[in-house]
Amino acid sequence: MPDVIFNGPDGRLEGRYHQSKKADAPIAIVLHPHPLHGGNMNNRIVYTMYNAFVDRGFSVLRFNFRGVGRSQGVFDSGIGELSDAAYAFDWMQQFNKNSPFCWIGGYSFGALISMQLMMRRPEIEGFISISPPANTEDFSFLAPCPSSGLITHGDADDSIPIDTVSKLASKLGAQKNIEVEFSSIKGADHFYKDKIELLNTEICRYLDESLAPEEAKPAKKAASKKKK
Repeated sequence: MPDVIFNGPDGRLEGRYHQSKKADAPIAIVLHPHPLHGGNMNNRIVYTMYNAFVDRGFSVLRFNFRGVGRSQGVFDSGIGELSDAAYAFDWMQQFNKNSPFCWIGGYSFGALISMQLMMRRPEIEGFISISPPANTEDFSFLAPCPSSGLITHGDADDSIPIDTVSKLASKLGAQKNIEVEFSSIKGADHFYKDKIELLNTEICRYLDESLAPEEAKPAKKAASKKKK
């Protein structure tokens, strides 16, 4: 897990990068929560997602948005952070030219930025969105949503009401040609206190099912689940 520094749109960006031993490995980028509320690439939920991709043979990058850690620049209300993510994606692609497909993951503010990036990069085949801020941000840009994915949320989250996120998942899941699964994690707050292992189980389950050969995939399940 080497430290990396790469050029962003507003200065250098700091990251942690895992290069798969496979020359044709898929790639994934994981984005952290809000910089002004202590979010950084070492957030434990970001780290959990990162390792889930690593364990499944991906080349994976997590990095600090501008103004966080050793990344240069200052917070830019999401506009600059989306540019940071695009530059990170370009950086990944130059080292993984034979990658067959890409995934993206994000938590809270990072979930918003990840889904915005997904609209701009058709190479992104799947997503994991953890506790997206559906109560304060407009996700209407996902029209249509270009990729299938997993949205998780804690039913004890007092920062983002679960009904706003479930409605977002239902709206996206109703679109043609994609499947968006919503997973409600019982007892989890916005920070998944004491629920990280349960969250990890959900992430790993979804990745294993999604990455399985078509003939090995389980029958289509209900769009919404509740995990105890």
